[in-house]
Amino acid sequence: MLPKPRPDIAANTLEFETLPLVKATGFREYDARWWFNGIGHEKAPELNLTGVQALGLGMATLFHELGVAPKVVTGHDYRSISQPIKQALMLGLVQGGCDVLDVGLALSPMVYWSQFELDAACCAMVTASHNENGWTGVKMGANRPLTFGPEEMGRLKTIVLDGSFKLRPGGQHKRVEGLRDRYIASTAKDVSIKRPLKVIAACGNGTAGAFAPDALRAMGVEVIEMDCNLDMTFPKYNPNPEDSEMLHAMAVAVKAHGADIALGFDGDGDRCGVVDNLGEEIFADKIGLMLARDLSREYPGAKFVVDVKSTGLFKTDPVLKENGATVEYYKTGHSYIKRRTTELDALAGFEKSGHFFFRPPIGLGYDDGLIAAKAILEMLDRNPDKSMADLKNELGDAYTSLTMSPHCDDEIKYDVIDRMVAEYQGLLGQTLLGRKVVEVNTVNGARVTLEDGSWVLVRASSNKPELVVVVESMTSKGDMQALFRDEVKPRLGKHPEVGAYNQEI
Repeated sequence: MLPKPRPDIAANTLEFETLPLVKATGFREYDARWWFNGIGHEKAPELNLTGVQALGLGMATLFHELGVAPKVVTGHDYRSISQPIKQALMLGLVQGGCDVLDVGLALSPMVYWSQFELDAACCAMVTASHNENGWTGVKMGANRPLTFGPEEMGRLKTIVLDGSFKLRPGGQHKRVEGLRDRYIASTAKDVSIKRPLKVIAACGNGTAGAFAPDALRAMGVEVIEMDCNLDMTFPKYNPNPEDSEMLHAMAVAVKAHGADIALGFDGDGDRCGVVDNLGEEIFADKIGLMLARDLSREYPGAKFVVDVKSTGLFKTDPVLKENGATVEYYKTGHSYIKRRTTELDALAGFEKSGHFFFRPPIGLGYDDGLIAAKAILEMLDRNPDKSMADLKNELGDAYTSLTMSPHCDDEIKYDVIDRMVAEYQGLLGQTLLGRKVVEVNTVNGARVTLEDGSWVLVRASSNKPELVVVVESMTSKGDMQALFRDEVKPRLGKHPEVGAYNQEI
């Protein structure tokens, strides 16, 4: 039996080689992530390979506890540390009595898809997503198409840190070959783009480079590859379609090649970012609105779920109203939006960070950057006389701030938010900056909507000692700035626990 993990074993010691190191902070709300490459770096390691083995044994213990068949699909992203970490994780899973099906190098959505393809209840994908090299992590689930949320992650953390593992016989490992080609074929199934489209496939030298170009070509478009060669050093920038450096490179490529669109994929392929034919970035919530408008024509009465950071245009859009579509704003976080989309039997869910969740008949309910790309290309195909910029320009006007993150200690940030929620609830029906407060959504902090559709959001960050603040005006940039300057900032200032915030918006 493995000994109880410790949080503070120093590198280059006998203990580091023989005892499990697992730092508690690696367990997040809906996945796990640690700094692994501590040797030779100023930052100390938070996990070692024996600790990964303990994590696998803890996962196996939890899978049995949940009462699901202990059949687990595993895969890994393209990083120097990912394959050995997966090997250690699989050792722990096998020790815990799991039937492990290893699909090799994979995108996270390929692992989720393999759960259906191989009839496996569970998954464990070794990935640090878009984090810089040196980080590792695991995305896991036991109820396809969902991944773990706070309850499961909390229980896993307890099992691992307490060392309350249960060894079980019968565990085995099997390598499953050929899943990549079958997965790519599944993303392009029944897709036939008839409109000539030139598409930049931007992968930042991450794992998606081995998947996205072939998948997009199978959908029937011309593909121009951009940083699609695998290079685990990430020589230009981390593969992150929210990052300005990657988006700028995508914009340059669009203009240089006269492309119709650039599609950017993150390190594990579950997110998709978009630059239009004019080289302009389109934020993911606006892409979601464009898709919702298009899909509501194909599926009248469709339901959609978006996170609370998303544009208020979902509520005011005339096309959605005409087609009987309904939209619910829910908690930020890919696990939350995925779960809520399934609970409501919604057609799709959109998160502002670039996670898109499509349910049948479009997808299987999990976040997949390639399925999002398919939906975007099909939207363009159904609108042959309109460019991506044209479709964007059909949306109403909204002036949205950047996401602001004033410091607030982890130990007190939720108490601060509770007090601010109570303040805003007390303002329902009253006026802010000359407009009546018509709704206070408290599913994730306070999203306060005014009568003209403008709104402010204050919530606690899920994984940092910070608050999250976003404001949006339906009238002007100046009004958006006033919403923050004259409303949110003074209200934050009443709470001395919140750090000062002076960034221009």
